[in-house]
Amino acid sequence: MNILKKALLAAAAVIILGVVLLPAGCGRSGNRDTERIETAMYTCPMHPAYTSDKHGDCPICGMKLVAKRTLLERASARTDNKSDLREEKTLDEVCIDHKCDMKNCPMMIRAHLKPGERMSCPVCGEVIATMNGKVVEIPKAGITAPAVNKQERKVLYYRNPMDPRSTSPVPMKDPMGMDYVPVYEEPLSGTFPGGSLVAISQDRQQMIGVRTETVRVIDLAKVIRASGKIAYDPELAVTQEEFVQALNTEDNLKDSPLKDVIDRARSITEASRNKLKLLGMSGDEISALEKVRKVGTSTYLPSKGQSVWAYISVYEYEIGAIKTGDNVDIEAVAYPGEKFMGKVVSINPVLDPVTRTDQVRVEVLNPDSKLKPEMFVSASIKISLGPKLAVPVAAVLDTGLRKIVYVSSGNDMLESREVTLGGKAGNYYEVISGLKEGDLVVTSGNFLVDSESKLKSLSEGK
Repeated sequence: MNILKKALLAAAAVIILGVVLLPAGCGRSGNRDTERIETAMYTCPMHPAYTSDKHGDCPICGMKLVAKRTLLERASARTDNKSDLREEKTLDEVCIDHKCDMKNCPMMIRAHLKPGERMSCPVCGEVIATMNGKVVEIPKAGITAPAVNKQERKVLYYRNPMDPRSTSPVPMKDPMGMDYVPVYEEPLSGTFPGGSLVAISQDRQQMIGVRTETVRVIDLAKVIRASGKIAYDPELAVTQEEFVQALNTEDNLKDSPLKDVIDRARSITEASRNKLKLLGMSGDEISALEKVRKVGTSTYLPSKGQSVWAYISVYEYEIGAIKTGDNVDIEAVAYPGEKFMGKVVSINPVLDPVTRTDQVRVEVLNPDSKLKPEMFVSASIKISLGPKLAVPVAAVLDTGLRKIVYVSSGNDMLESREVTLGGKAGNYYEVISGLKEGDLVVTSGNFLVDSESKLKSLSEGK
């Protein structure tokens, strides 16, 4: 009986030992390549790039975060070389592997990442933190993360992809959560020192309406248009009379034995001369008045057939092109279509601080006495600039900071050029630098070409 009990106990012990050891053996015999750790995460519906391990509001738009389940895979210590396994690394190791020496890198700034938190690097792509305090590189849309550019280009600054005018010296996000893209010092392959190239087929150029014109040397002439009125200036006539009387008094006292009297007469003459200058008379006009010593009535009550004066207001940015002696065409509202010939006699030395205009005095022929004092008139002053290298106005894209044109380089290639321009004359700009005679510039469709260039730059990671 005792022997039977001992046999039964031994059999029970064997069965129990087998039940205990069987799961352990099965667990060791499995060929597990990865361990899956399921972690609760929260993300914003409008900004999926933002994730958090806590429920709350999105810091970008304020929307409630939505829970999702994220599977974090980390490689086993005994992994084989299967393509779907990724190696855990520290942030430093990621940068070393990609030979990245970017200053103020966001991966270095954000040294502490929560498990499951993702972060985008402008060089190596996107990384995600694991439970071990390390990160693995995550490909986007099934494409492996891009390797660092072999040219090791230097980052100049970062710009907003939606607003290129908004830049930053360090990586950052815009108010919508989009990452700023880096702008590099050296151009990518396919660019020239003069500017970047964009390839657009002839069919597409025709579809977007690209038109070109040759840069050439032409005789430039600009027309300055201004408004004014026929002078009614009794103050000027009175000042001219005072000047003539001061001259006569000075002559009468030149033989006086009293030096103080002579000096006083000279000071009165100089004061009258300066007042005439402030009223717009030139030095040559004052010298002529000093010789004839006769005051005319053309500035307030012109006699029949006498020339009249027109006071024309020219804007500050155009006054530098006008000089005395320039011919002027005058048209009066009272006589539409009829032109009166005039000539610039003097330019006021003082600018009007309110209207930012300068007064130009024009002597106008008035043989039939049609022009009356205080009549409103318009003036056209044609200025010849001579032969200049010129580019059409339509070819220039003005960003506010620089001026860009697109030059057709052949083989469906369009090159952007930064240019320095002189004055505008009609439909042309004078070219100071950036273009040469014979260049073929885009004059129509250049806005679409510029947009195409920016889109390709973003896609290539410029």
